Amino acid sequence: MSKLVDEVTAANAEYVSSFGDKGNLPMPPGRQFAILTCMDARLDPAKYAGLAEGDAHVIRNAGGRASDDAIRSLVISYKLLGTREWFVIHHTDCGMETFTNEIMGELLSGSLKTASVDETGWHDGNTGGGTTDGKFINWLTISDNAKSVVEDVRRIRSNSMVPSDIPIYGYIYDCKTGKLLEIPEASEVGRAS
Repeated sequence: MSKLVDEVTAANAEYVSSFGDKGNLPMPPGRQFAILTCMDARLDPAKYAGLAEGDAHVIRNAGGRASDDAIRSLVISYKLLGTREWFVIHHTDCGMETFTNEIMGELLSGSLKTASVDETGWHDGNTGGGTTDGKFINWLTISDNAKSVVEDVRRIRSNSMVPSDIPIYGYIYDCKTGKLLEIPEASEVGRAS
């Protein structure tokens, strides 16, 4: 076993020792809301949104983007589990701002090894063979953070499976301060009617 596996299983054993009655939490989130946010390890939605286990659904992907799968999860969240408000939360200094669909396609064509980045951009060692499959994916990169929040709220709001009475709020999490910054245009687009 790796050291990391040992650390994770030890942490889990400690968590289990004080698990208490959390096994009795109901499946629907107690505070009836969901957050769509980025997978970035610097973001802890439980802390920045004041959540405890059982409070809310947190849906994460690269960039916190309103992909088909994210919308699928949001629809399940309200239709089967009763959420009534949604937040789309992107963040400053997001890695999704550092590349384009074309760059990702080229990196994957070079190899499947981890790429590196420096002041001149992304680089690949071109060792071990790659694939052209990455050239046919929309990686949902970000060129303007606030604009991407508006786009994602608009995409969710315009989906035929999303009822008009669910408000969708748009925010950017500031990685330097921990503050949630509302994007008023996004929240306006997501306003319930």
